[in-house]
Amino acid sequence: MTDPEELSAADTPLPRILGNTGSLAAAEPEATGALWRLAEPGRQLDANLVRVPPEGSIDAHAEPDLDVLLLVVSGDGTLGSAAGPHPVEPGSLVWLPHGSVRSVTAGADGLSYVTVHRRRPGMQIQGRPRT
Repeated sequence: MTDPEELSAADTPLPRILGNTGSLAAAEPEATGALWRLAEPGRQLDANLVRVPPEGSIDAHAEPDLDVLLLVVSGDGTLGSAAGPHPVEPGSLVWLPHGSVRSVTAGADGLSYVTVHRRRPGMQIQGRPRT
């Protein structure tokens, strides 16, 4: 085991400010979809800032393998689920367990939210099976 004091600064990961969700969500008001993605090398998480346009929606879908945490940062809307519709607004923090079916519908001003989940393993190219 390595003594923490023996680690050099180059070996120690450092916290970093990546941006401001309010500023990112306010920039380019016509832009929709993923406005920002966590792309730092060596990360264990994936995160996205997503904007849904006014009255727009994301159809019902499920993530079969990963739990997702969703944090609304601006606008409002409705999270659809098997339990019925749930209104969401800035500050709404939603846990989407893997396998749960959900949809998102933005209100009149649109909806911006951050999602965070465990990083998916990278795609692997596999050789052909030998015969």
